[in-house]
Amino acid sequence: MLVENLSSFRNEFSPGAHTELRAQLNRSRRVAMVSGSLAVNSRSDVSGVSARVYRGGTYGFSSAAALDGDSVRAVLSAATQNALFMDRHIARGMPPLPSVPAIEHSAPYELADPPQKVYLDAVRELDSYISEKYPELAGRTVMAYSDWVEKQLCTSDGCAAFSSVPRSYIYIGLTAVADDGSPVELFDPDGGFGVFDAVFPTVDPVKERADRLYELLMHKREGVYAEAGLKTCILDGMLSGMLAHEAVGHTVEADLVLSGSVAGHCLNKQVASELVSMTDFAHTAFGETAPLPVRFDDEGTPASDAELIKNGILTGYMNNRELARRFDMAPTGNARAWLFSDEPIIRMRNTAVLPGSSKLEDMIASVDDGYYLINTGNGQADTTGEFMFGVTMGYEIKNGRLGRALRDTTISGVAFEMLKTVDMVSDSVVWTSSGFCGKKQPMAVGMGGPALRCKMTVGGR
Repeated sequence: MLVENLSSFRNEFSPGAHTELRAQLNRSRRVAMVSGSLAVNSRSDVSGVSARVYRGGTYGFSSAAALDGDSVRAVLSAATQNALFMDRHIARGMPPLPSVPAIEHSAPYELADPPQKVYLDAVRELDSYISEKYPELAGRTVMAYSDWVEKQLCTSDGCAAFSSVPRSYIYIGLTAVADDGSPVELFDPDGGFGVFDAVFPTVDPVKERADRLYELLMHKREGVYAEAGLKTCILDGMLSGMLAHEAVGHTVEADLVLSGSVAGHCLNKQVASELVSMTDFAHTAFGETAPLPVRFDDEGTPASDAELIKNGILTGYMNNRELARRFDMAPTGNARAWLFSDEPIIRMRNTAVLPGSSKLEDMIASVDDGYYLINTGNGQADTTGEFMFGVTMGYEIKNGRLGRALRDTTISGVAFEMLKTVDMVSDSVVWTSSGFCGKKQPMAVGMGGPALRCKMTVGGR
């Protein structure tokens, strides 16, 4: 990515100050068709270099949209002067950042970049398939998307590392019209880690997912509205993953804890049923590579798993080096930046509820009157742990059997109270990694979980 290796600039780092020098390239590719018309056809490359210097409890930062030696020297000089200025005027007098093991990590420097025709052909083939097989649909959207981030990082305490994290997806959205004339929609992402033509050597498996999505849409088209109130619900893995990220994960990011999140009063206290455990995984989860593996963060800290909840007890926070020291915790490698021009902040990586021992079919059979909730289209939560998620697909449960499909509804509650009602956890985990977290700057994240049986408030019509 750089003509010169960043390590060759280490002798220009400011003595006695922690320095991070990062070169970065973000690429994205997108093609979308809406009801047979090409709506988006774009390619984007954003690259540059940045430097951040820590001195006495303050940071100086500088970036430049170029990848050459002169730019590296310029941002190093500017970041150093900014750090000196901040230290002189704020004078916090803090000690150096905690040291971490030096890390050397490399990834392939060249990633295949499929031509735009590969994305166009995939979208056209899928759009044609859906159009010919399901002509009665009121609308359809097919989008092919990929992004990948390459980073080269050099720090004053020995990190010399390169990472490359590509991800690729195909999104399908289908719309039908219910008997009452209202539109009914469903959306499904497919894909994961890897460049586009490696993840999708053929789109035949995506056609099978489109068939399943159509089947669910027809169920929903004939569906009913949920009855509002406190209900026994089984949240499928997609929803428990959203809960792990939005309603719990953000409350246990150390910077938000410092800003007053509910988790600041809950460390080492019970916040969930003893059946509930939760971890922010760095790069390996349940013996396999995590959806979006992170080997080191943008402070040069080796990435390690951050245990958040163990058997219902809140055990830790996600942190960076500075706040790990403040909370007397080990740095976990959660400081991440999305673009070269962004400063690293505490971000999630692959956050999941851990699986239990129950079978999903047994969980459904245990419910006399409730709901099985499968997919979500959106969600929001705040640092009190209060959340509200939209539910786009679900079913009634009557006498231990699935009943009619549901029209769109919502679920809400306070995470640390709702999690205390969990009394069954399934033995398998569902992951999703197709979206972005929007905390101050975008960030690609993975989230997942097993099915959970719990009590929560369901919205009505």
